[in-house]
Amino acid sequence: MTDDLPETPDRPSRLGILSRLRNYFLTGLVVAAPVTITVLLIMWFVDFVDAWFTPMIPARYRPEQYLDVTIPGVGVVLAVLLLTLLGALTANLFGRTLVSYGERLVGRMPLVRNIYGALKQIFETVLSQSQNSFREVALIEYPRRGVYSIAFVTTAAKGEIQARADEEMVSVFLPTTPNPTSGFLLFVPRSDVIPLQMSVEDAAKMVISAGLVAPEYRPEDGGEPYHVHTEAELERVLERNR
Repeated sequence: MTDDLPETPDRPSRLGILSRLRNYFLTGLVVAAPVTITVLLIMWFVDFVDAWFTPMIPARYRPEQYLDVTIPGVGVVLAVLLLTLLGALTANLFGRTLVSYGERLVGRMPLVRNIYGALKQIFETVLSQSQNSFREVALIEYPRRGVYSIAFVTTAAKGEIQARADEEMVSVFLPTTPNPTSGFLLFVPRSDVIPLQMSVEDAAKMVISAGLVAPEYRPEDGGEPYHVHTEAELERVLERNR
């Protein structure tokens, strides 16, 4: 006696229907999940900013005093206006003098000056339009020879780090998976950096997805685009960039 189900003509049909339903469900999940998460994050950000800035508006001037519903985003608009006004005031001589005085005052506070200085340098580097920070994607051999990792080239090494090196060095940010906002700062010889054609956005998607979302590669000679799937294809790409 056996526990196997008897083979019937309609069993393959039922299995095929279940397989299609599973594929439909997964396809719907892939389509709906990013949209839903994006909308929820935007709603959270708007609510967070509104909670900070809306109380600055006098109650008689708030839209809900004249309408039956609360309009989200009023605080966001106010935040944008205030930041723009702050930037305009800081751009003139009086504003720069005031900011300089405030920074000297903060510089006298032992713990606060370290936090403020680090945050200011990070924001100036990320938001600066005159630098190419985090705009170049490259491959580096990490954590050992023969193993490659995606990294973002930030800038050329400066100061003591470059002075003590025997060749030209660059600083790179090596992101972690699946959170690309954390990672490691590495100083690598420029000759060991393999530049890639993919954009920072495509590289970030590849890191977040653990390699499942690979950007399309188009050879520099104008050939047909293709995806790198095998080790032999990867070796050919690396040879082209050396």
